[in-house]
Amino acid sequence: MSEEKLVVLTGPSKGRELPIDRQLTIGRNPDNDLHLDDPEISRKHALIEQGEKGTVLRDLGSGNGTFVGGRRVLEFKLSNGDVIRMGKQELRFESTADSQPAPAPKSDSGVRFAAAADERVESTSAANVYETFFAAPKSTATEEQLRQTQQRLQAVYEALRTISSEQNLRRLFEKIMDQIITLVHAHNGVIILRDEETGELVTEYIKSGQTDQDIVISQTIVKRALEQGEAVITYDAAGDERFEAGASIFSQNISSAMCVPLTHQDRCLGVIYVDTRGTTNAFVSGDLELLVALAGGSATAIRNVQFWEGQKRAYGDLLVGLANAVEMRDHYTVGHTWRVTNFSLAVARELGWTEEKLEEVRMGVVLHDVGKIAVPDSVLLKAGKLTDEEYEQIKVHPERGAEMMRDIRFLHPLIPYCLYHHERWDGKGYPYKLAGDDIPIEGRVVAVADTFDALTSNRPYRKGFPAEKGISIIEEGRGTQFDPAIVDALLKTYRAGKIDQILQDYYAQDEKSVACPFCSTFIRTPENVDTGDIFECHVCHRTIRLQFSNDAYFGERVSASGGYDSTPSTPSS
Repeated sequence: MSEEKLVVLTGPSKGRELPIDRQLTIGRNPDNDLHLDDPEISRKHALIEQGEKGTVLRDLGSGNGTFVGGRRVLEFKLSNGDVIRMGKQELRFESTADSQPAPAPKSDSGVRFAAAADERVESTSAANVYETFFAAPKSTATEEQLRQTQQRLQAVYEALRTISSEQNLRRLFEKIMDQIITLVHAHNGVIILRDEETGELVTEYIKSGQTDQDIVISQTIVKRALEQGEAVITYDAAGDERFEAGASIFSQNISSAMCVPLTHQDRCLGVIYVDTRGTTNAFVSGDLELLVALAGGSATAIRNVQFWEGQKRAYGDLLVGLANAVEMRDHYTVGHTWRVTNFSLAVARELGWTEEKLEEVRMGVVLHDVGKIAVPDSVLLKAGKLTDEEYEQIKVHPERGAEMMRDIRFLHPLIPYCLYHHERWDGKGYPYKLAGDDIPIEGRVVAVADTFDALTSNRPYRKGFPAEKGISIIEEGRGTQFDPAIVDALLKTYRAGKIDQILQDYYAQDEKSVACPFCSTFIRTPENVDTGDIFECHVCHRTIRLQFSNDAYFGERVSASGGYDSTPSTPSS
């Protein structure tokens, strides 16, 4: 069996090697298997996953893209020696399955535009093509023509039905291109969209049988499809003089190409481009009609998923706003919420939960303590030990949080994370004294993560335990306070080093680490930050100014206006 690993080539983790045994996540959040502290890298940037077809790199909707050999990819089957770039960081995939090194990566993009003249390019309005495709056959049509028309309509219907059911943008691009290449028998396909903010063209998806060459596209046909709404087809491009000498069509062996606009409600989102290699006049007018028909439904599907993802972002912003209501009362809570969320995600991944369920975990755990809004400040912010009466006041927060969410229908799936995270496996918890499997598993996961953070993080009245001591105490509660399976999952992730970076004091020993004056988490200052510079905490995302006094670095609060806060923090080494 082959051994596979990822080697970090740049940055602070240069030289680090991570074995790939099933799935490996990469991103800016410390809960990832590979944490890359780079502002150009998304929180959840990409993952590498082993499967029946090999080891695949998948971009998780990152803002700045994932690149292999200079080509932006959404999904890419990795080979030994492939160099992956995310932000300013480079990684190398290594596998013993292939002893031959992969070709040296190219520095340019996977799609290259070449200058072209207008002659020998046939085009027509995409709207006209769309209408004629769905027009009723003439009364003089033969039986064979009617049969072919029926088959074409059925093929388009089935393809659009497959496409319209997808709600993930990356998988949607994949399905669109799979359907197109199957129906028009293309060798290569590219989806190019216009960035909504900058207006620039972005290559969103590439499907190609060639791994050692760029896909060369004529600027002319893309421009005509994009700006004039035309469906463009080139016949026998191998004999076409459209391309400049430096981008000879012969070197690409392109025989035919088509490009059509992706239009939704009179708005052009981008284009779809396909071509064939080595077959003269491979595309005919019927193929162009099929491509236009598929592009129309694809544009609607893309816009729907973009809208849905915008709604999810708004949904997430609302949850953060609710959590902030608690954090504004107790600065400790923000670091606690962040850590418990990421501990819970690590456990859920170990349990094999789906990506959809992990997204629910991410949102649900953010609100697990929202009911503390109902707890008086005199109790919530008390530095010392609580009295029995004060403890009873604290114990109302799971029910109060659930009550806040009950009247908001789309928050209902998140209620178990809040309501049951203080129940115990032996039935001695609160608020309902549930036991064993009667406790919803969401509550059981948060119970372990919540307690582990409470044990290992600093409080105003005591210092947190070292991680090993916290793990030992969690083990002691296995089968009494906690679900044994959840404890085992936490232990496995901890022993594998997957949650070290989430711990509050993970960076405490670094030379220039400081305790965030807002959320108390130790954070490593970026390499280019000097004394007096400001930077952002990766946990609470508030602004800090790096200061140095008494032979120690410390973080000072910065107000919204960029000046000093009236309550600077105490220096920390």
